[in-house]
Amino acid sequence: MYLPKPRPPAFTVARWVFARALAAVFFCAFASLLVQVRGLIGRDGVAPVWALLDAAWNQLGAWALWKVPSLCWLSASDGMLVGLCVAGMVVALVMGAGAAPGACSLVLWALYLSLVSVSSPFLDFQWDGLLLETALLAALALPWRWHPVWETDAPWPRFGRWLLWWLLFRLMFESGVVKLSSGDATWRGLTALDFHFATQPLPLWTAWYAHHAPRWLLQTATVVMFAIELVAPFLIAAPRRWRHGAAWALIALQVVILLTGNYAFFNILTLALCALLFDDLAWPRWLRERLVPAVHWPAPSPQHPAWIGAVCAALVAALSLPPLWTPVLALCGIVPGKNSFMAQLQEGWSWHAPLRSFNGYGLFRVMTTQRPEIVVEGSNDGSFWQEYEFPWKPGDVRARPRLVAPYQPRLDWQMWFAALGGAERNPWFGVFITRLLQGQPTVLNLLETNPFPKQPPRYVRAVLYEYRFTRSDEGAAWWHREAKSLYWPAVALGPPPGK
Repeated sequence: MYLPKPRPPAFTVARWVFARALAAVFFCAFASLLVQVRGLIGRDGVAPVWALLDAAWNQLGAWALWKVPSLCWLSASDGMLVGLCVAGMVVALVMGAGAAPGACSLVLWALYLSLVSVSSPFLDFQWDGLLLETALLAALALPWRWHPVWETDAPWPRFGRWLLWWLLFRLMFESGVVKLSSGDATWRGLTALDFHFATQPLPLWTAWYAHHAPRWLLQTATVVMFAIELVAPFLIAAPRRWRHGAAWALIALQVVILLTGNYAFFNILTLALCALLFDDLAWPRWLRERLVPAVHWPAPSPQHPAWIGAVCAALVAALSLPPLWTPVLALCGIVPGKNSFMAQLQEGWSWHAPLRSFNGYGLFRVMTTQRPEIVVEGSNDGSFWQEYEFPWKPGDVRARPRLVAPYQPRLDWQMWFAALGGAERNPWFGVFITRLLQGQPTVLNLLETNPFPKQPPRYVRAVLYEYRFTRSDEGAAWWHREAKSLYWPAVALGPPPGK
């Protein structure tokens, strides 16, 4: 008598959940850009695409097509930018409905790369690179058929899953290693969380309370964070129970970050990667019964030759190694010289950099211990100045920090980086000031308030303030601020009338 062969451990449900989570992240990413793209990189935006493409072509010639891979070479119009965002949203909806998720993932990768490549500095964040890398690998792990059978369909599901596990390993392990290899005193002294909650780009109101937690609790949390980032990734390939334990630890860390800060879709995407660590038996029964038969006989035959998947997996793993070994070597005290074999190998291995799909990771390598903020002001007489309010970044000291993720206000985020460096390191800022003097509507739409609704001001300037969270005995305000210096002197488009 022959009994049906029990189904071996598989990850069918995990792939199904992951595909829908990835589609949701892409939808949020494209929808977020749709309402900002004209003001950021449109023809009259802060960093126009046409200017970047013209400069790239004049400098590199036809080689620019590889260095700046984008469909915007066909057209740099505002309509093209909006069309790319709308197309991305539509494809994400198709993917979320379960149709051809592998093919959709590859299309979404191409559409998003087209925008990321021409959107510096506004799409240069680590989660933009993480989304591109995840989408490219997902094309190997997810089904390509329009109506897939999730249990069996995919080009190379096992190799694809291993590569996504490898991505999660690198993401978390590098995040821990770079903090130690940087030599930053706050991380090594376990005092980083004394500053983090108040100095992160867009904190939540809950960060105020976390900032005032007892120091021993913050130091303990730092130790736990290092344990999760440096130990849990090695359990990804461990037996089932250890792997699940590591997954829950990584999930807990992401949830804590979600509860205290706004990091766009970064944490949601990381949670989607963590979902891939759970095999079918770990999911609710109703979901298993929908996707996975109780028995499996005969075993499914591979859709494509296994050696092709093995070659693809080996190539992807090799391309992703250089960003990993750099912080590991630094942690060991090894810094390759400029002419060393290691440095030359890494430079030669960076040919794929324009694809932005094999990246290094590690947020907050060096902890910021102060919070400078740029306050932009306009005036008609040079004496009375009115502030432009941004929708999400700290400005009004009485405004409660709010939840904005998974939407990312790109200009608000970039203002945080601009405050940490001088104006000369942020050439886009001068264009931003000019757009305010011109009263450019697409740029003004990126702001919360425009104190000059009838006509643009004659002068605009930027003042640098030092912000900190208030103490409990300092009244109802969330922030305390102190003016430090001019970040950008008062400028005008031309001489005042009559001169």
